[in-house]
Amino acid sequence: MKFTSLSSGSSGNSLLIETDKTRILVDAGFTGKRLEALIKDAGVLPETIDAILVTHEHNDHIKGAGVMSRRFNIPIIANEETWIAMIKKIGPIKDNNILVFKNDYDFTLRDLDIHPFSTFHDAANSCGFAINHGKKKISIMTDTGTVNERIKRQLLGSDVLFIESNHDPIMLMNGPYTPALKRRVASTKGHLSNLDCAYTLEEVLTGNGEKVILAHLSGENNTASIAYNTVSDHLTDLGLDINRDISLNVADRNGVSNRIEL
Repeated sequence: MKFTSLSSGSSGNSLLIETDKTRILVDAGFTGKRLEALIKDAGVLPETIDAILVTHEHNDHIKGAGVMSRRFNIPIIANEETWIAMIKKIGPIKDNNILVFKNDYDFTLRDLDIHPFSTFHDAANSCGFAINHGKKKISIMTDTGTVNERIKRQLLGSDVLFIESNHDPIMLMNGPYTPALKRRVASTKGHLSNLDCAYTLEEVLTGNGEKVILAHLSGENNTASIAYNTVSDHLTDLGLDINRDISLNVADRNGVSNRIEL
């Protein structure tokens, strides 16, 4: 199984997961033209994408989903509430390309076993994904204001953990957002801070070589170095060697990150 972040940040998100038989996007939060370029930058032809999984209906996750589906005849897979919330945004989709899952129930897509788990966000019914191929597991969790025990159980045993590290609370407090938007970001229906991310990792990592990618960084209220240092300092204080026990990286906000092969 191969994992590539095509870009991840508050301005747009899309991930590529590949096996020998399957290629899927998780989210499609850029224009169709930009998505095509990012997919090609990852060494893949857009017409070979088998499906687009959607976490929720906010524009930075669905902007190009409709265009990609119509242009390359790609099915879009989302839960019912997300479909209702996004259909007017993404435009008409062929009936046979409208596929529906139910949060917290497993489904299979070719050779991938997928578990969509509910998250806490100001969306219709947001989710993350635990994606298994054989004995390998990739977990994707962004856009959640809090993490409960149910979510932590889904993250356990991941070979790759793509996890939100959205903002630094001091930068958010002193930044350009309106008071209402600051409250929204910091709420339990908003986004995880760097330290929230670190606390979550503390409870789900085993130090057996997991590959951790910090994701969905805010362009206004965070930097890659602040996110990395906050998380790495916390994990190091717990006794984890981030150069031996795990691998810690930050997803590029504006371009393709290094492919991870499992």
